[in-house]
Amino acid sequence: MGQPDGGWYDETPPKIVHASPADKATGVKTRKITITFDEFVKLEDAANKVVVSPPQLETPEIKSAGKRIVVELKDSLKDDITYTIDFSDAITDNNENNPMGNYTYSFSTGTEIDTFEVAGNVLDASNLEPVKGILVGLYDDLSDTAFTAKPMIRVSRTDSRGRFIIKGVAPGTYRVYALQDADGNYIYSQKSEMVAFSHDTFVPSCGPDIRQDTIWRDELRIDSIARVPYTHFRPDNIVLLAFTVPQTDRYLLKTERQDPRRIDFYFTYGSDSLPAVKGINFDASDAFVIEPSEKRDTIFYWLRDTALVNRDTLLMEVDYMMTDTTGLLTSRTDTISALPKKGYEKRMKELEKEIEKWQKDQEKARKKGEPYDSVMPVKNMEPKISIPSSMSPESSVFIEMPTPLARFDTSAIHLYSKHDTLWYRARFELHPVKGQLRRYELLAEWRPAVEYSLEIDSAAFEDIYGIVSKPVKKGLRVRSNDDFGSLMVSIDGRTDTLDMVVQLLNSSGNVVKQTKAKNNTAEFFYVQPGKYYLSAFTDNNGNGIWDTGDYEADRQPEAVFYNPKEIECKAKWDITVSWNINAVPLTEQKPMAITKQKPDKEKKQRNRNADRAREMGIPLKK
Repeated sequence: MGQPDGGWYDETPPKIVHASPADKATGVKTRKITITFDEFVKLEDAANKVVVSPPQLETPEIKSAGKRIVVELKDSLKDDITYTIDFSDAITDNNENNPMGNYTYSFSTGTEIDTFEVAGNVLDASNLEPVKGILVGLYDDLSDTAFTAKPMIRVSRTDSRGRFIIKGVAPGTYRVYALQDADGNYIYSQKSEMVAFSHDTFVPSCGPDIRQDTIWRDELRIDSIARVPYTHFRPDNIVLLAFTVPQTDRYLLKTERQDPRRIDFYFTYGSDSLPAVKGINFDASDAFVIEPSEKRDTIFYWLRDTALVNRDTLLMEVDYMMTDTTGLLTSRTDTISALPKKGYEKRMKELEKEIEKWQKDQEKARKKGEPYDSVMPVKNMEPKISIPSSMSPESSVFIEMPTPLARFDTSAIHLYSKHDTLWYRARFELHPVKGQLRRYELLAEWRPAVEYSLEIDSAAFEDIYGIVSKPVKKGLRVRSNDDFGSLMVSIDGRTDTLDMVVQLLNSSGNVVKQTKAKNNTAEFFYVQPGKYYLSAFTDNNGNGIWDTGDYEADRQPEAVFYNPKEIECKAKWDITVSWNINAVPLTEQKPMAITKQKPDKEKKQRNRNADRAREMGIPLKK
């Protein structure tokens, strides 16, 4: 007794039995294409995987029905041009999902089919990540204005590896561009669109070549390795570095008053001048402590007067700089009503509940004969003290205040160092962090393998509301030099004399240290044991940060490089690494371990019948 097992699996991919018009047909006049298969098929993610070239301004209708795939073009056909419909790997059979493989259908409205192909990769210029799904297109108009005035003439999209192949290219001279086309017009028309460009031109060509193919017997065993002739289309190694232009258009995103003591302004971009605030129902002169962000795109207006803090509605006239329709900064005046997230009445009710709870707790303590208070203590300000978990001699301690300070007393701050069993005063300096109103840096000569105690007296800090800090005591220990290693990086392969910034990355790809190379040598000291990677960028303007490009200014982004090898740093080891930044192509530099954009799993035949035969003890045919 048993159940029938259904027999062998269908492992045959779908095959085309008919196409109307025929594949590679010429003189085509119809805009409806029907492709018929020998079995039922599915079309996966047609909107992203299927690319029609030349690009269609009106989206084609692409659908599968039973054994057919129907494509209906909405744009009028152009004369004497080759059309390609690249299905990529979107076609599978309906039952077993057997992939057909990459398939491209083409036809011509003229008398000839153009067959050249152009291929390459698109990488994110800032981190060499493959850019998936970005549009890549060609222009035979070699002027710099074509990209912003005319649609691309032939297009493709990158896959998960950032790889693109533009098919059906006619003989000629071309430029290639990449565009994250937000509005679907195949033109670079918005600064927010990711873009890549190159002034290099090329002439497509092809010729016979030989490549090595691996023939698999099944998923685990190689049957043979063969040298196979094929037609090699060139260029196939184009590399485009994509970037986004900084958004310099300035307008007010929003204002809010999450904290009743503060009115927050959020702009899309900064400005040299701060907004001018004029009170309508209050006197705004000297009413605020202004806290702008480093880029001045976020500005906090702290209310000095608690009477204003307790007022629910503050009406004000705000004059600020805003980008107009011509792209120029002009003055704009808005009337703004600043309402707190929690009104004064609600805050008072919450305070009453808090006092009532405290009184009940004290009454319970009194009845139990435990210590209790008769007056509720005033809340103290609580600065946030940030001490590195692994303190090295080059580390700093930061103190961040919850509110702006009216004063701070450095004589109430003490730093002690322990030598043998005795504690001694240690010298330090406390400085405001540039561009951060409420953050301070404590600098000291941190000595290896020494224990320190940071002690802050009561009322060392007082904010603009008269609230003082409570006493704080923090212990910290600087690790021994033997706990760290050092890394020297010698950079080769440079053809310029620009500054270069070298970055040490952890196993997640995050920057842990950064230094400027001197005489093509970068030095990293006090490196914790672990596995690291290296990246670098040419600092064209010497500002110490990576700068993006600008198409209108004809400026490419600053060049970025990755060392493809993992580096292991050990305690008490001094490691020297030689790095030729041009020894490996850009497309192969970034290690896969820290690459965020992983390749999609390639669709393959599953060879389920081979597995089934093994289970049944049937010998596999060679």
